[in-house]
Amino acid sequence: MSSIPSSPEIGRSVLAAGRQTNVHDLGGGEPVLLIHGSGPGVTAWANWRLVMPALAEARRVIAPDMAGFGYTERRPDDEYSMDNWVSHAIGVLDALDIERTDLVGNSFGGAIALAMAIRHPERVRRLVLMGSVGVDFEITPALDAVWGYQPSLEAMRGLLDLFAYDRGLVNDDLARLRYEASIRPGFHESFSAMFPAPRQRWVDAMASAEADIRALPNQTLVIHGREDKVIPLQTSQTLSSWIPRAQLHVFGQCGHWTQIEHAGRFARLVTDFLSEALDDEPQPLS
Repeated sequence: MSSIPSSPEIGRSVLAAGRQTNVHDLGGGEPVLLIHGSGPGVTAWANWRLVMPALAEARRVIAPDMAGFGYTERRPDDEYSMDNWVSHAIGVLDALDIERTDLVGNSFGGAIALAMAIRHPERVRRLVLMGSVGVDFEITPALDAVWGYQPSLEAMRGLLDLFAYDRGLVNDDLARLRYEASIRPGFHESFSAMFPAPRQRWVDAMASAEADIRALPNQTLVIHGREDKVIPLQTSQTLSSWIPRAQLHVFGQCGHWTQIEHAGRFARLVTDFLSEALDDEPQPLS
C-alpha cells in the first residue's frame, strides 16, 4: 500500500478478521459503515467519494475495501463467499471498536449489509439498501456483463454505459481511469475468481431467506434508480414490501449509480433518515 501514498483511494490500514484492510475513516459522531458494490476495479473511495464528505459532517463514516477489492490484502487461498464477506465487515467494526453501527450497502454491498443485519442484529441499528442484491431475481444481461468483465478500454466503456443513466457522466477519461484501476496488480485476478459463469448461482448465493428478511426489526431505507439496468427495480420493491419497517425511495432519471448521479440528494436523504432517532433500538415485531 505504501507504493501509492498520495492516492485518495488509500485510507488507513487496520487488521480486520486477520486481513490488512484499507479503510476510510472520517468525521465524528455516531458511526455509519458504507459497503461498496462489486464493479471491476472498484474501491470504497471510487464508490463513495462524492457522498463521504457530506455524510461525515454529522457522522463517523467508515468505508472499507472489502476482501478481494481495492487495496485490502489479497491471499492466494482466498475464498469469496457471503460468510467471509460478512465476517470481514464485522472484523472492520471490531478493529475500530465499533459496537453498533448504521449500515449503507450498495448493490453487492447491500446483500452483505442485509446478511449482517440478519446474522448480527446486535451490531446493526438502521439499514440503507441501495440498488441492492439480496433477494432472488433473474440475472440481468448488464449484471452478467459486469461480473464477466474482461479487461479492455472498450469493455469498460460499455460497462459505464450500463451503470449510468446520465450519459454526461460517461466519457473516455473516466473509462480509461476505471480500466486502469481494473488492471492494477491482483485486481482482476481476484475479481474474476468471484463470479465465474454461470453467474445466476452468485445472485442466488447472495440472497437471504425471505423469512429472515421479513423478521428484520430495523428501520430500513431502500433506494433504487428507476432506470437501473444492472439490478432490477423489482428487487427493491420486494425488499421494501418484506421488511416491516422499510420505506422506499426511487430516483427518476437514475441508473445504478444513485450515489453518483444524485449525490447531493442521496446524502441528504440518508443523513435525514439516519438522524431521525439516534437512540432508537430495534423493537420486536408485533
